[in-house]
Amino acid sequence: MEAQPPSNGEILQQGPSAARPPSFVNLLKVHRELLVGKVRNTQCLIDNLIKNEYFSTEDAEIAAQYPTQADKVRKILDLAQSKGEEVAEYCVYILQQVADAYYELQPWLEEIGFRPSEVVGNKPVENTDPVSRYRQKLKDELGRDTKFIMSYAQKEDMLLEEIYSSNIMEFIKDNNEKLSNVNSLEDLLDVNVGLINEAGEVIYIFGDAGIGKSILLQKMQNLWSKGKLDVGAKFFFRFRCRMFSCFKQDEAICLKDLLFKYNCFPDQDPEEVFDFIVKFPHTVLFTFDGFDEIHSDFDLNSVPEICSPTESIHPLALLVGLLSGKLLKGSQKVLTARTGTDVHRNIVRKKVHLRGFSSSNLKEYTKMFFKDEGCRTLVLNQLEANPNLSSLCLVPLFCWIIFKCFDHFHSAFDSHELPDFTVTLTDIFLLMTEVHLNRIQKTNLLKKNNRSQVETYRSNKETLFALSRVAHAAMQKSLFVFDQEEVLANLSEQELQLGFLRAVPDYGGHRDQVSYEFLHLTLQSFFTALHLVTDEKVNAKDLLRFFAECSTSDATLRSCFPIAWLKKHHPTGDDPFRNNEHFHFTNLFLCGLLSKSKQKLLQHLVSPASLKRKRKVLLTYFFESMKSHLKGLTRARLKEYRQIQVMPNFVWMLRCIYETQSEKVGMGVAKGMGANYIKLTYCNVYSADCSAISFTMHHFRKRLALDLDNNNINDYGIKQLMPCFSRLAVLRLSVNQITDQGVRVLYDEMSKYRIVSYLGLYNNQITDVGAKYVARLIEECPSLIYVKIGANRITTEGGKCLADAIRKSKTMYEIGMWGNQVGDEGAKAFAEALQNHPSITNVSLAFNGITTEGGKSIAEAMKHNSTVNIFWLTKNELDDEAAECFAEMVKVNKRLGHLWLIQNQITIRGAKCLADALKHNTAIKEICLNGNLISQEDAKTFEDERRLVFF
Repeated sequence: MEAQPPSNGEILQQGPSAARPPSFVNLLKVHRELLVGKVRNTQCLIDNLIKNEYFSTEDAEIAAQYPTQADKVRKILDLAQSKGEEVAEYCVYILQQVADAYYELQPWLEEIGFRPSEVVGNKPVENTDPVSRYRQKLKDELGRDTKFIMSYAQKEDMLLEEIYSSNIMEFIKDNNEKLSNVNSLEDLLDVNVGLINEAGEVIYIFGDAGIGKSILLQKMQNLWSKGKLDVGAKFFFRFRCRMFSCFKQDEAICLKDLLFKYNCFPDQDPEEVFDFIVKFPHTVLFTFDGFDEIHSDFDLNSVPEICSPTESIHPLALLVGLLSGKLLKGSQKVLTARTGTDVHRNIVRKKVHLRGFSSSNLKEYTKMFFKDEGCRTLVLNQLEANPNLSSLCLVPLFCWIIFKCFDHFHSAFDSHELPDFTVTLTDIFLLMTEVHLNRIQKTNLLKKNNRSQVETYRSNKETLFALSRVAHAAMQKSLFVFDQEEVLANLSEQELQLGFLRAVPDYGGHRDQVSYEFLHLTLQSFFTALHLVTDEKVNAKDLLRFFAECSTSDATLRSCFPIAWLKKHHPTGDDPFRNNEHFHFTNLFLCGLLSKSKQKLLQHLVSPASLKRKRKVLLTYFFESMKSHLKGLTRARLKEYRQIQVMPNFVWMLRCIYETQSEKVGMGVAKGMGANYIKLTYCNVYSADCSAISFTMHHFRKRLALDLDNNNINDYGIKQLMPCFSRLAVLRLSVNQITDQGVRVLYDEMSKYRIVSYLGLYNNQITDVGAKYVARLIEECPSLIYVKIGANRITTEGGKCLADAIRKSKTMYEIGMWGNQVGDEGAKAFAEALQNHPSITNVSLAFNGITTEGGKSIAEAMKHNSTVNIFWLTKNELDDEAAECFAEMVKVNKRLGHLWLIQNQITIRGAKCLADALKHNTAIKEICLNGNLISQEDAKTFEDERRLVFF
């Protein structure tokens, strides 16, 4: 019988009684093909063998002459084996020590248990692998560039690790419903979490302007540079998408240039590094920040789809090739964009919604920003006293601005108190502008600055005009990066030091120049609006230009616009990358600057007559366009309500109305709605928007239904809805990050008026504490007949309180408790409440950890109930014993129409009991047993009983 070669590990892992040491020459022979397949770099082996005089220059030349990498490896192995055990062992030692270059061989080295001898272990090994060196250079550059917060601050004065605070992130389904939370940055690239399209190439992160997309990517980059982002990436390339707008029409580069010239250039052998990237794209991670900020006249249809990594083509075509997987298919790609940006579904692998700070995130950020405990307490007290300010702070950008203003007023006035308690976003940006303008004011070392806002603006009039001109000229073309000549023609070096603009690399071919951009697109929008207000030459058409840009392309709605030129206006081009949010912000700031409260300030920059004329044009536009818009909304007549379904664009209109602070406009819109059920689901409503909603809705004189399901209202938003509570009969707030604090506000307000009939709180963060407030509301408000509070964090204690309140209520119609954890004790409390209840009709205790004991109690109670029509007990732990009890109940209860026992632990035995019971009950319409322990074959036994549903 032919002798078998030793298995993996046998050559090295010999017992202590082995007669001779392991043979490394033999090891190289046995694992020859494995090494040939896994050794990607030969130069590092040769360099170290020569340096330690194991190889001569002639040996290196012999190995280098072979055309393929595999043949080179084979020759190196042959030469090493011919030179004896020590050289063969040193070859293996190189593979172990240069783990970055030979990472694929590390599991093999562990498997064979390689430990170098003392002689070989003392030999030096240098990593000369160009791929490894390039990776290290990438790490070094990313680590340096991401160390400080650069998104909103011109000076590198805040360490990322000291100021970064996590944000609410959610994986989203195709239909924009929440899939699950993102618990860590590694989750973004984990193949087992959040996947909606296996064929997609892109992790798509979206969120509103200022919500923290850029900082999130910076955190990922920083962690990777430190080896703390374990996502299997050897290379990390980052791009800001706005750079692609800077390339000329006829510019063409290849993929290698895009990666190396606009990220980090290899110090040696760029061809070998690029060849590695092309061969192993799964080792590459890209981030593309701000897909919505690309604006280009380049026609993508004018070039073929790019598949070749060596062909030179327009950079935008390269970007599309990477995102679609035509280039470097299998590489990891994270793309960010503002909400509403159109990204093709077929390229999206995962969809992630970035929602901003939660209240706990805000407290954490406050602690990081204000190191002094006394200062921090003052700030938190002011935020707590002003829900509108708190809501603005849930957007990280606005939070940073507000906190910077706090800091300024502390240094200027020895106080952390913001003057006049700002309420609108325009107020916040005016305040930030004041802070920046004061940077160049001459200060007295013995006296704090006490210059008023009016003085600050008046004395810097020309600077404000110059910044506004730059912002407006670029905004008209949706450009966010400006040429050096354009900026220096308008602004002096001293004005550049104010901090509104910052320098960025020039991407357009002028390598010796820099370009400029505003700190954030919202700041550019603010200065664009300031130009529209302060430039005397701006006419009605110019003033409303960006409203037209945000108008729908639907001809029927476009024809409704009241101003003649608007009817003919078509939004700019068919730019596939276009997003309107920068226009929306421009419109919002325009409304704020033309509000009455800003006249005193702005009359020092522009004539009062001009302000009055522009304000009249704006308000006329609002009255007429809102009237037209409201006519086009989808309407439905419900039993007690006339409903309108509004779109996200409508929320922007409400924001603008709020910025005008015109009660007349707000009243006109409320009157023009012609409906009393306002449906705002999936409209990306944030807590700060609730002030805008209240500003309009409080003008309703009759009872109102407000549906805000699936937004981001949270506790601060509920506080801002308080002016509406005297009207609200229906309030739906499901999927909105609401906690017990928010529920406390609901109780305090709704118990005053006692008109609420429907309260929707499904899928929030409510615990037993909040459940007790809802229970008190049920007891004190006989009008409250629908309560949906499922998918929260309610346990037995909260469940008992709710059950007791329902027991006492004589009017309760429906309770939805799906997805809590009331358990058997809670189930028994609900059973007691249901027994002989005079009104309750629909009950859900699905997915509540109820076992047989709880099920038996419910079944017994339902024998004495004559009102419940639908009972959901899906996804509990009910078995055949419980099924038998329900069967006995079915024989008696002739009112129940639908019993859902889906996804429990019932077998064919329990099914037979229920089937037999149905013979005694002709009233019940269905008993659903889908997802129980019943096979399709067993289910055929009950084919004649169609009311027993299995599949």
